[in-house]
Amino acid sequence: MKNKNEHKSGFVSIVGRPNVGKSTLLNRIVGQKIAIMSDKAQTTRNKIQGIYTTPESQIVFIDTPGIHKPKHRLGDFMVESAFSAFREVDVILFMVNIAEKRGPGDNFIIERLKTVKSPVFLILNKIDKIHPDQLLPIIEDYRSLVDFAQVIPISASEGNNVDTLLEEITKYLPAGPQFYPEDQVTDHPEYFIVSELIREKVLELTREEVPHSVAVVVESMQRNELGKVQVHAAIIVERSSQKGIIIGKGGKMLKDIGIRARRDIEVLLGDKIYLDLWVKVQKDWRDRQTNLQDYGYRKDDY
Repeated sequence: MKNKNEHKSGFVSIVGRPNVGKSTLLNRIVGQKIAIMSDKAQTTRNKIQGIYTTPESQIVFIDTPGIHKPKHRLGDFMVESAFSAFREVDVILFMVNIAEKRGPGDNFIIERLKTVKSPVFLILNKIDKIHPDQLLPIIEDYRSLVDFAQVIPISASEGNNVDTLLEEITKYLPAGPQFYPEDQVTDHPEYFIVSELIREKVLELTREEVPHSVAVVVESMQRNELGKVQVHAAIIVERSSQKGIIIGKGGKMLKDIGIRARRDIEVLLGDKIYLDLWVKVQKDWRDRQTNLQDYGYRKDDY
């Protein structure tokens, strides 16, 4: 029998189709902005890990890219990256948006979940958007397809039931050491998170005009003689028309992206930042293996 006082630790994967609220949940749990949030599909590209630590346990979350049917090589990478997370975790959270009907995207993931050995929790997000009477039929519908270890309705944006979810996850974790220091919330290098924050602002401000053909590469981060951290970053696009949109009239758009990104980066690093942004055109970068590697999407990530 397990000693109740044993320290527990383990890895938890959050999967679900794009836009169901995975990044919102991760940010809610970790309490800092580490996974970028956008209402555009496919914004999370790498396996960002959020780390939640209490005196009794440590949960390492792997927030995978939304699972979808890929259209190009970057898409292939993202789907592979998402499915690889199934193979290395203690608990899988399958998250659905309860305010929308179960769709082909959910069914695509459910088929893969049927072959998984790890316990799978069904996380019904956005309960604040429906009437309680609608809940039971939705749960029964999903339960008829997969034998879920737990079914937990939550609101990631409002925080409803998130504490219950964390308690339930902890019950399923093995005894184990604390993998990371208690004040660490992610194991990604700061370069990666800084680039994600900049990319979030590009998506936020340009809306539909610039699609997902945007990558951000942080070229350098170092402290200058005035004590500020200088961040030099390139925004990579596929066409010169996109470059024009990102720079904007008289450079206004790029300036706005920089102002918003700088605020978030200063909060993240707890430091004053000087942010230098420029835009580069790299035709069809999403279909070139060498470019994918340059921009951080490496084959050994999955």
